[in-house]
Formats: sequence, C-alpha cells, structure tokens
Amino acid sequence: MDLKDKVAIITGAASGIGHATARAMTRLGARVALVDVNESGTAAAAEELGTLGLACDVADEAAVNNMVEQVQQRLGPVDILFNNAGIATGGDPLTTPVEVWQTQWEVNVMAHVYAVRAVLPGMLERESGYLLHTASMAGILTTHGNLTYAATKHAVVGIAEWLSITYHDKGIRVSLLAPLGVRTPMLGDTSSAFASQTAGPIKEPDEVAQQVVDAMAEERFLILTDPIAQTWMDRKNTDLERWLGGMRRLQGKLEQMTSK
Repeated sequence: MDLKDKVAIITGAASGIGHATARAMTRLGARVALVDVNESGTAAAAEELGTLGLACDVADEAAVNNMVEQVQQRLGPVDILFNNAGIATGGDPLTTPVEVWQTQWEVNVMAHVYAVRAVLPGMLERESGYLLHTASMAGILTTHGNLTYAATKHAVVGIAEWLSITYHDKGIRVSLLAPLGVRTPMLGDTSSAFASQTAGPIKEPDEVAQQVVDAMAEERFLILTDPIAQTWMDRKNTDLERWLGGMRRLQGKLEQMTSK
C-alpha cells in the first residue's frame, strides 16, 4: 500500500512502537491519528508530528466507536488501522487475580475486535483497507513468567490470521507485527534476566517502525524484528518436544537467576 494521503489510526501511539510508526507514516505522507489512553503523552506526540491526537481507552467499545467517528469527521474515511496498544501485567495462573486477566484480555484482545468492528464495514464497502495488529513473539512461541501476556498475544495472532484469510480477496490487507525485544517502557530494564535471556536482539522503536512500513509497501503478513525469530519458529515447528525441553531448561535457568 502506498501511504501517501491515507488516513491511519494508530493505538498505543504516545510512545514506543506506536509513536515511531506514526512518525514513519507521517513522513511518507499519511494523515495519522495518534490514539492512546495517556492523554498528555498523546497530546505531546501529536504536537510533535503536527497531526491529530485523541485520548481513548481502547478497552471501552463505546470510546473506540467515538474515537473512530472523530477521526473520520476530521481526517476522512479510515484506510489503515494499527491495533498496537497493549499491556503486559500478569504472571502465573495461581497468583494472578482474575481481574488482571480480564483487564489484559480487554486491552490486548477485545480492543482489536472493537476497532476492527468500527472500521471494517467502510473498508469492505470501498474494497480497500489495511489492518495491522501488534502481537509479540510471545503469541507465536510463548514467554516465560507471564501466562496472561502469552495467552492474549496468541489470541491476537489468531485474529490477524483469520482476518487475512477471510478478507484478503475483498481488498483488505492484514499484517501481524510479532516483535522480539524492543526498547520501550513495556520491556523495562534491558539488563534484567528476562530481557537478557529471552527477549532476543533488542531493537529501537524507529527500526521496528521502518520494518512496519516496509511490510505495508510489500503487503506482507508477518513482520519479524530479527531473523533469529524465524529460526526459533522453525525449531518449534520442526521438533515441538525438543523445543519444549529447551524452553523448560531456560525456565529453570531464569528461576535460578531471579532467586539469587
């Protein structure tokens, strides 16, 4: 897709990958609406780029519908939706409160559903549109120490694959961003045991943003942030039992490191 003059919504756009991608899309001529629950951060990011910024709780379907309506009134029909907002609270199934599960499900999964429901009818009517979804390699492989995050990101992968299969021949393009480590507030301390052992090569948000717009130009589904991710995927697909054994050994190593 050529981004010039396209109207794009990016959620989670006050910082990190969302902000960097907004910058990259704006540079290529897109008219971008920056959306984030962080009102002050959204305003600052929008002022920097000279574009529209809207505070929105993407876990609230009514708020999402209102946000999309505002974007269409001020910028025009939505050509691109980048569902990028996400949170990584949670842990194991025994100690993580059900309320945390529900919150993460609403933000990491249902927010994608709400936004797609708001923009897809218009895209189908025009027979043109682009849906991007940020999952994580946690959604293709898994992640140690955070079952809630792994489970919700697996759901995002399923949503993106289904949308691509179902609507590709109706003019809708879909991409799935599955990053390894990216230097954002969500990753936290890059010297931590988790980051150093499991996050893979850590990229800067601007690097990932360039990978996103390059994939859009190619209309490519899967966006990986480092070649090692494909290697890990191949190992899992080739010999699942061996891969699980390796992940168990890494789990034991992480437990030893964090107990010291």
